[in-house]
Amino acid sequence: MEKKVVMVCVVVGFLGLLSAALAFAAEAKRIKISDVQLTDPGACIYPRSAALPLGGTAAVALMIAQAIINTVAGCICCRRHPHPSGSNWTLALICFIISWITFIIAFLLLLTGAALNDQHGQENMSFSNYCFVVKPGVFAGAAVLSLASISLGIVYYVVLSSMKGTQQTPQNNNPGIAMGQPQFPVPPYPPQYPSTYPPPTTQPVFVHEDTYNRQQFP
Repeated sequence: MEKKVVMVCVVVGFLGLLSAALAFAAEAKRIKISDVQLTDPGACIYPRSAALPLGGTAAVALMIAQAIINTVAGCICCRRHPHPSGSNWTLALICFIISWITFIIAFLLLLTGAALNDQHGQENMSFSNYCFVVKPGVFAGAAVLSLASISLGIVYYVVLSSMKGTQQTPQNNNPGIAMGQPQFPVPPYPPQYPSTYPPPTTQPVFVHEDTYNRQQFP
């Protein structure tokens, strides 16, 4: 695996773990129904909570990780070259789609949970007779989805990187035959030498005595 691929996986994995850890911390710090105080006039008094900055930071970390992995790997739907067939391509496509789905859900849960958990002060409950709080498990679910989104994004990036490595072909697949240079220079043809004659040679040619018919003269 290339050094660039390893570095991207480490950075994105760290951001994914950071987002999940902050989301779990926001789950622990969220306002519970037992933390809300009820007054006689029918109002809900909410305490301050650290779930808002934790959830917001988790959403930002998740967004940065998703942006990095998709910027480096590229959009699988925007490629101009024909899509190769095979199990690797199918795996990359599935990871890409599920990664984006889980990212959108986790990002919305983190932002919505952080915004709804920011209720503090006194609010009137005369119309509903209920004090609204974030349901348990919202931030925890977002943390699990964040881990799933980043993990699938890393798999998508690694599979595409391996496919790019296998698709690259060397510049000279056929090494060819090495052409040797003559060790002895061949003299050029004289201008008057007919083209139908065989090329001259510098080495002597030996002819057997029985090659030609002998003729006896009287």
